[in-house]
Amino acid sequence: MKPGTVAIVGAAETDDIGVLPDKSSLRLNIEAACNAFVDAGLTPADIDGVAGTGHWPTEVAHQMGIHPRWIDNTVVGGCSYFLHVRHAAAAILAGMATAVLITHGESGRSRTGEPPLEFPATGPRGQFEAPYGIAGFATQFTVPALRFMKEFGVSQEQLATVAVTQRLWAQQNPRAFRREPLTVDDVLASRMICYPFHQPECCVVTDAGGALVVTSAERARDLPGQPVYILGTGEASAHTVVSQMADFTTARVFRDSSAAAFAEAQVTHADIDHLMIYDAFAHVPLYGLQDLGFVSRGDAARFVEEGHTAPGGKLPMNTNGGGLSYTHTGMYGMFAIQESVRQVRGVAAAQVPGVQVSFVQGVGGMFSNAGTLILSNRQH
Repeated sequence: MKPGTVAIVGAAETDDIGVLPDKSSLRLNIEAACNAFVDAGLTPADIDGVAGTGHWPTEVAHQMGIHPRWIDNTVVGGCSYFLHVRHAAAAILAGMATAVLITHGESGRSRTGEPPLEFPATGPRGQFEAPYGIAGFATQFTVPALRFMKEFGVSQEQLATVAVTQRLWAQQNPRAFRREPLTVDDVLASRMICYPFHQPECCVVTDAGGALVVTSAERARDLPGQPVYILGTGEASAHTVVSQMADFTTARVFRDSSAAAFAEAQVTHADIDHLMIYDAFAHVPLYGLQDLGFVSRGDAARFVEEGHTAPGGKLPMNTNGGGLSYTHTGMYGMFAIQESVRQVRGVAAAQVPGVQVSFVQGVGGMFSNAGTLILSNRQH
């Protein structure tokens, strides 16, 4: 894809995020879609492509009167929406669609309209991990986290600093689910969920939705909103369960998907003004900083500790508060993309001055899958 030939022209979340027991997952999808249409200056009649996870693309299309000729229901965990953007861009350039609606809505906290969360006994997790005590996501992610901390000498205080730093951003964001002040001592004194994760080092659990509208840059010129140009994209997959990671200290999928995005965008790390890294747990941004190439191997914890990702730092990261403080419905990737869009448009709650290029990295499963987007307000 030539950088800047496709753009995000609509981006919006649901009216509220947090605890919304009166809104089903379907309603969250549709509410976000309606808000994205307003932002884009388009209507459902303008849409001929839909994307989302599971059965939602076709269900949303049916409920909104959309008759798509291109459909993507890729599900690879929380980074699914990154892949949807990438696939939508390819479809638009190939002439398979002219405008694509991508939606997410999840009643992650209230579970309204959500099926039960199950790990089938016939799957690899059920056969090879559950018998050894692996259960929920926190217990699975401890495996690489503990190896990472041992290998690079990351202290409990440094891990806590990730959560503390992102809370500083959340305190500037009125929509953030957690905004109360947080210190390293507060983190270490909080409830242990699964060693080494204290409660603030685990994502919040919320209800929310978000949606994007993607079209060609040429068509975007005729629309009222500010387009956000897609410079580069990437996707990767490596394994299915955490115990199959070849090396617990590095996420291969981060390296592979980001390399593809950088190559496509024709930019370097020095060109990046703003960074979003999916943060279901506090250690994931540390992997991201290293595996995406923003710091040297072993330097991520110190980089965060020194304040470089905090407000006023040289590499502002997770500026909405991230999954640790802003929102996390279960599949957080949509909200990371939304914040990157806001930052390059210059309308974020905690706006970083002068953002022109934003890098946003998603993860799916236990470092199993990844998606990367490089977004800009400039058409390169």
